[in-house]
Amino acid sequence: MNTVRQREDIFYLCPSCEGRAMTIPQIRRMAGDRYATSLLRQINRTVQTSGRPCPFCASSMRLIQSTEPLLELDACRPCGVVWFDPREFEAVPEGAVESTHEATLRGAEAFATYQLERLKQQQAANHEPDDEWKTIPAFLGLPVETEASPLQCRPWFTWSLSAIVAIVSICAFFNPREIIDQFGLVPAEALRLGGFTWLSSFFLHGGIWHLVGNLYFLLIFGGRVEDYLGRWRFALLILLADLAGNLVHVLVASGSTVPCVGASGGISGVIVFYALQFPRARLSFLFRGYGFYSWSSWGGSWLSIPAWGALVLWLLIQSLTVVLQISGFSNVAATAHLGGAAAGFALWLWWRSKEQRALTTA
Repeated sequence: MNTVRQREDIFYLCPSCEGRAMTIPQIRRMAGDRYATSLLRQINRTVQTSGRPCPFCASSMRLIQSTEPLLELDACRPCGVVWFDPREFEAVPEGAVESTHEATLRGAEAFATYQLERLKQQQAANHEPDDEWKTIPAFLGLPVETEASPLQCRPWFTWSLSAIVAIVSICAFFNPREIIDQFGLVPAEALRLGGFTWLSSFFLHGGIWHLVGNLYFLLIFGGRVEDYLGRWRFALLILLADLAGNLVHVLVASGSTVPCVGASGGISGVIVFYALQFPRARLSFLFRGYGFYSWSSWGGSWLSIPAWGALVLWLLIQSLTVVLQISGFSNVAATAHLGGAAAGFALWLWWRSKEQRALTTA
């Protein structure tokens, strides 16, 4: 990279492709505060990667868009660098000249932003979640999202479905044996109550921890999948994954008279769709130590892996549980999990192919 001066400032020029890399402070001085602040906000919010390596740290850069003019740019969050392809920066308007007082305020704001980014980078390096409340589910052994971008819409369907499942399951806890025997899915009597148990079993759970675990995964992963698919396609995903999970369980354990309950089949479809659609989303796990001397880490250490890696581990665990289930050493209906996962995979392939065809014909 060669150092070149333009507009009373410098930037870094690639001699082979003639693209240029510029830091946010350089862009602020050359293109104005409004333009630079808009780019900085997108760098902090977006998680979509462009595939282009950063010219300084070689990590994958993020894909952002600028307005006035509309440009698709690459940015490296750790380095604070934005990459402009040839002739892209020439389209960026020059910023207004600031007074000394304004420049001082801008400098103080830039320094505060820099300190905040350093803190976020330190948290990311330690794989700690950005929200304090996420330490609680992590302490219970559950994965938490880190570096997640904000949702575009509120996931009302996910919230409503979770509330209904919670209310029905908690009410059933007062008389669990009778209600589960009546409304649970019994493989040997799969068509009893006119097949209604294929749906009613979704809203019942065998215990409080069974319910809490399923609701957690539904809320964490379902909200982002609903945000991507929309309310009705997400509802279809849940329904088909649940039915597919029940079908596989009935086929594998056709002679069983033990009622099967839980939303795990439908949620398994959501988990698979999430991991396939957002494979680079970061999930962190807390490995606990023996002390409780720190609220932020609870005496443990964090491990962060991409969603696709977590999916591989989850599928391995489910496959092992299926072997234990068939052998009679486990009461967990892992076959229903894999059935729901297969439905999630099929729907992801179907909707992705439709989107690709739409882009091709556009």
